[in-house]
Amino acid sequence: MYHPTVARLTYRGLLGRRRAAILFVLPALLIAISAAVRVFQGADDQVAADLLGGFALATMVPLIGVIAGTGAIGPEIDDGSVVYLLAKPVKRHTIIFTKLIVAIAVTMVFSAVPTFVAGMILNGNGQQVAVAYTVAALVASIAYSALFLLLGTVSRHAVVFGLVYALVWENLFGGVISGARTLSVQQWALAVAEKVTRGEGLVSSDVSLSVAAVLLVVVTVAATWFAGWKLRTLTLAGEE
Repeated sequence: MYHPTVARLTYRGLLGRRRAAILFVLPALLIAISAAVRVFQGADDQVAADLLGGFALATMVPLIGVIAGTGAIGPEIDDGSVVYLLAKPVKRHTIIFTKLIVAIAVTMVFSAVPTFVAGMILNGNGQQVAVAYTVAALVASIAYSALFLLLGTVSRHAVVFGLVYALVWENLFGGVISGARTLSVQQWALAVAEKVTRGEGLVSSDVSLSVAAVLLVVVTVAATWFAGWKLRTLTLAGEE
C-alpha cells in the first residue's frame, strides 16, 4: 500500500522552501509564547492547559493539517502534474494512502513535537498536561490529514474550505452551538487528552471518549476511501 517513490515526491512538494517556512512559523510562535508565559507567570497547570488547548490544538494543529493535507495532492491536481503520476502502474488507493501517510507524518512532526516542547516549558508536564495535549495532537493529526487530503482531491478551493472548517466551524460555531462540537475533530482529540491528563477539570470535551474514538476511526477511513475513489474517477474522466 505504501509507495516510496510517491512518498518521496510528496515530501519534496510539502517541504519545499516556501511551504516549509510556513510550517515552521506556528510551532516557533507557540514555543516563544510558552517561554514568555513561563517567565512571567511561572509554572501553572491551568495556564498550560489553556494555552495548549487554545493555541496548539485549536489553531496550530488544524492549520498545519490544512497545509499538509491539501498540499499533499491539491497542487498536483491544480497544475495538471497529477496526470503523470496517474499514468504510472500504481493503484489509486495506494497513491492516496501513501500521500496520507506523508501528510500525517508532516502534521505530527510540526504540531505534536512543538506541543510537547511547549508543554514541558510551561509546567514541566505537571498533571500530564504536556503528554495529554501531545497525544491529542497526534490523534488530531491523523483525522485532519485524512479530511484535508480528501478536500484536496475534490475541490480546487480545498485550503479555503479547510480553513472554514478549522477556524469557523470548530472554533466559532463550536463555541456557541453544542451540536457542532460533536462533529469537531478538536473535541474528539480533547476527549483523548481528558483521559490522559491527571488534573481534574484541566481538560474537558463535550464528546465522550467512546464516541470520539469511533468517529475518529470512521472519519479517517471514510475520507481516505472516498479520496481514493475520487482520484480513480478523475483518471477515468481524463481518459474519456
